[in-house]
Amino acid sequence: MKKFMDRDFLLTTKTAQELYHEAAADEPIFDYHCHLIPEEIAANRRFSNLAEIWLGGDHYKWRALRSNGVDESLITDADADPYDKFLAWAETVPRLMGNPLYHWTHLELQRYFDISDPLNRESAPAIWKAANEKLEKDPALSVYGIFKKFKVYGVGTTDDPADTLQWHEKIQNAGKTETRVLPSFRPDQVIAIESPGFWEYIRRLGSATGTTINSLPDLLRVLRDRIELFDRLGCCSSDHGLEYPPFDELWAAGAAKADDFGEREAAEAFNLALSGVPVEKPAQESYKAFILAFLGAEYYRHGWVMQLHFGALRNTNSRMLAALGPNTGFDVVHDHRLAEKLARFLNVLDVRGKLPATILYSLNPKDYYVLGTLMGSFQGGALSASGAPGIPGKIQLGSAWWFNDHRDGIEEQLRILGNLGLLACFVGMLTDSRSFLSYPRHEYFRRILCNLLGRWTEEGEIPHDLPFLKGMVRDICFENARRYFKGRRYRRDPPPGSDAGSLPAHERSQ
Repeated sequence: MKKFMDRDFLLTTKTAQELYHEAAADEPIFDYHCHLIPEEIAANRRFSNLAEIWLGGDHYKWRALRSNGVDESLITDADADPYDKFLAWAETVPRLMGNPLYHWTHLELQRYFDISDPLNRESAPAIWKAANEKLEKDPALSVYGIFKKFKVYGVGTTDDPADTLQWHEKIQNAGKTETRVLPSFRPDQVIAIESPGFWEYIRRLGSATGTTINSLPDLLRVLRDRIELFDRLGCCSSDHGLEYPPFDELWAAGAAKADDFGEREAAEAFNLALSGVPVEKPAQESYKAFILAFLGAEYYRHGWVMQLHFGALRNTNSRMLAALGPNTGFDVVHDHRLAEKLARFLNVLDVRGKLPATILYSLNPKDYYVLGTLMGSFQGGALSASGAPGIPGKIQLGSAWWFNDHRDGIEEQLRILGNLGLLACFVGMLTDSRSFLSYPRHEYFRRILCNLLGRWTEEGEIPHDLPFLKGMVRDICFENARRYFKGRRYRRDPPPGSDAGSLPAHERSQ
């Protein structure tokens, strides 16, 4: 019987163990999509106790606590005793076997606090004491210390176009961490014309640039200004949280032929919204389609990656939304159809030669084959006399996200990507997390990846070519993401013109 979560946790073959320990384990982390708070990073925050750093803001854990019958006061009440919150979690963890939170909890105890004992009611007092002593005394448990400990090359926070980005400026000007802390452009509120707070948000966005937005052209100028600001501060990606692609057949047919992405219809809808008149669903769709296509072309112009997250049905419990607000653990998997509308959107940008590198995510794994085949229709470079090469893996099937980032979900995403695309070009894992304790999730992903490749190798499905496989593992764990997310800004290998710097790791190893 193997020891609980030992050195070879999740690594069931000798080849898997070699790939993980000799290739994956020491690779840097590029956490290109997360929800860390820039102000906390700028302050190099230290946390006063384990409950504060572990349970605050983590709606994965909040859902588990509610499922275990824990009173809401011990979950989201800021005034509740931290030790009581921690005990509620300690009593919940033993019931989480089979849930990724069980593995993540114990990886975090091991990697941050050198604690290997399983967490339960009996072990809780000693773990609380030992972890809090480390939080108080160990410099490796400040924000910058955590970045250094886990070799965090870069993080992409999630930032609204109306944000000042002052904390990003302070982080970069202070130069106190080698980790690249980059803003990511998240304009969901610009697109949500149906939202009751849309007009108030547009006013706030205008104020961010000293502009009054009275028309769609005003909005487009402001968006261009904000994109330029984000770009100057190192932004290399956008992110969109969408229930479904807002592109109907009539819009797509017209936009494919016109030069303006349907600007007239979008302007009419925008003017209605600003005047307080309810905007009907077809007009909402026209506006959303126009704005998203406009932004996609801007991302292409700046060399950014466009991330599209589909399939979350949010705030399903209205009672708890009223009590706690959004992002508190009441979002679920949606089941919209994606293929036709998303294909039309990508095509509208592609026919203009303005389709940026794009990552497609779905919260519903039923969509993996849809996205995996759809991305294959838009790979490569544009047809042109220059013969410019395409980007390897330009369109990506995004990593197993949110409710899917468990062992089965991660392996399923990897297998489907291998079936339909180029696994070797995958840009790998992200945490999508608000917690500074989440970096062992990258280790979790890497172990699952190495175990999958190791199993294929030992079952004779792929060659036992360790130099190639190790290079491929390093690419998926880090190098592919570094290159993909505007790698020209952040390159660590030889400068342009050097043969070694232009090859993937698995090819340089040959």
